[in-house]
Amino acid sequence: MLELNHQTRRRRIGLTPMVDVVFLLLVFFMLAARFGVTDAIPVTLSGGAAQSYDGPPRLVTVLPDALRVNGIDVADPVAALTPLMGTPTDIILLRPRDGASVQHLLDAMGSLRAAGWSNLVVLE
Repeated sequence: MLELNHQTRRRRIGLTPMVDVVFLLLVFFMLAARFGVTDAIPVTLSGGAAQSYDGPPRLVTVLPDALRVNGIDVADPVAALTPLMGTPTDIILLRPRDGASVQHLLDAMGSLRAAGWSNLVVLE
């Protein structure tokens, strides 16, 4: 005989797989996102294509505790280089010495770029 009144027990929907998928998506988007924008500083390394150098020497030596312009310790390299610059596109040579960190070099480059000088060459 056929029984039509038989009720099947309903199963509860399990939320565990859905929570797992949500956490996987969260981890994926956290790893794929860029939280901070890094600044790019254009640098010309010596040893590449030669550029013509014109005018007086403009060598900035970056030391761990000081900056030197043409071998002389200066507190403000912008003030020391101003009389030596003809145009804002004149070449300024930057030479980091032993012990100078990359941050020291970037600070020096930032102060020179803030003065409007754009043609900075880093010597190795």
